[in-house]
Amino acid sequence: MPDSSRAHFIRDFEYEAKTSKGGHSPPRPSQGRRKNLEFEPLSTTALILEDRPSNLPAKPEEEAQRHRQEYDEMVAEAKKRELKEAQKKKQQMKERFKQEDNISSAMVVWNTEILPNWDSMRGSRRVKDLWWQGLPPNVRGRVWSLAIGNELNITPELYEIFLSRAKERWGTFRDTGCEVETEESGTSVADRESSLDLIKLDISRTFPSLFIFQKGGPYHDLLHSVLGAYTCYRPDVGYVQGMSFIAAVLILNMEEADAFIAFANLLNKPCQMAFFRVDHELMLKYFAAFQVFFEENLPRLFSHFQSSNLTPDLYLIDWIFTLYSKSLPLDVACRVWDVFCRDGEEFLFRTGLGILRLYEEVLLCMDFIHIAQFLTRLPDDVSVDRLFGCISCTQMTSNNRKWTQVFSALMKDKEVDKSSSPSLKSS
Repeated sequence: MPDSSRAHFIRDFEYEAKTSKGGHSPPRPSQGRRKNLEFEPLSTTALILEDRPSNLPAKPEEEAQRHRQEYDEMVAEAKKRELKEAQKKKQQMKERFKQEDNISSAMVVWNTEILPNWDSMRGSRRVKDLWWQGLPPNVRGRVWSLAIGNELNITPELYEIFLSRAKERWGTFRDTGCEVETEESGTSVADRESSLDLIKLDISRTFPSLFIFQKGGPYHDLLHSVLGAYTCYRPDVGYVQGMSFIAAVLILNMEEADAFIAFANLLNKPCQMAFFRVDHELMLKYFAAFQVFFEENLPRLFSHFQSSNLTPDLYLIDWIFTLYSKSLPLDVACRVWDVFCRDGEEFLFRTGLGILRLYEEVLLCMDFIHIAQFLTRLPDDVSVDRLFGCISCTQMTSNNRKWTQVFSALMKDKEVDKSSSPSLKSS
């Protein structure tokens, strides 16, 4: 069947399905009956405006006038909707052009003034303000690389070495189904095999709506290479579920070797290492610090969560593991990453409080189950401007103590309340 015929067939079939009742088509008027009609209405408009057939009594003038008025009102309402929609589109285009102009201007500033003088300018008020507004996509990768740093002194050549080792492992697994044990790895064959299997599974679930990281996609092999090389570089950590989202965001903004260098250094930060190595005691300290600022900023919601026995591990773990790249739309997550690279781990928890502030009124009306479900799967239409407005209103001070001071005090405290994470308490 030709495509055009198939389309007509489907359209007719759908129409009949919608108009039928109980699975049966409505009775069709006979051909003879249709021939007796002197006119055939072309639309609902015709039914309102047309005179009745000659074999029926004519419309009373009052009824005809009412029909004309109803028709005029319908037309006026339709025009009003069209005008409103046109104004909305015009405003959206205006905002888009303005945003593009701002990005273009910011890109010039970053490329000609800030990046050439990075060390002297990165801490200035002007640069921090520009940073908060979001990095232009063209410079985002370079700024992230500079901000994350390379304390591990990884070179592109070192990446190639570990990538070669990863490919050897994949070849061995593919050919024999097992791997020869080596002393340098320090991990069992089962652990490494598990990591390789998990990488394969996780890649297929990474930004599935983009269709670029799945098998056959343009970035599938690239993501597989970065993650595989990391498992060889850090066999003590291996692959942990969620890493694929972090690596994918970096790959979208950097060249392959640069993405690996940033990935390894990023995961080496204290907060990320605590979570990816599942350091229970250290994770509890982070949760406890978060609770301090949660109560300070959102006392009503904090109380509601407490009474519902909803602890931060139920939503923070997923947010921190993927640096919000799984929880938020990609463009919004990149904005969060921009400031995270500027401010460090504190901004991850500030962003969490910003999300809670954004949806506070909704969450106050929910019970434990619905809150957990909502925070696990945030709405797809998160507004970056509204979210950053909420983050901006979130103060990271408690009793004149900043995040670092609160966290340091908790680090010295040997007894941290494990009620902030029942899931870790039993570990």
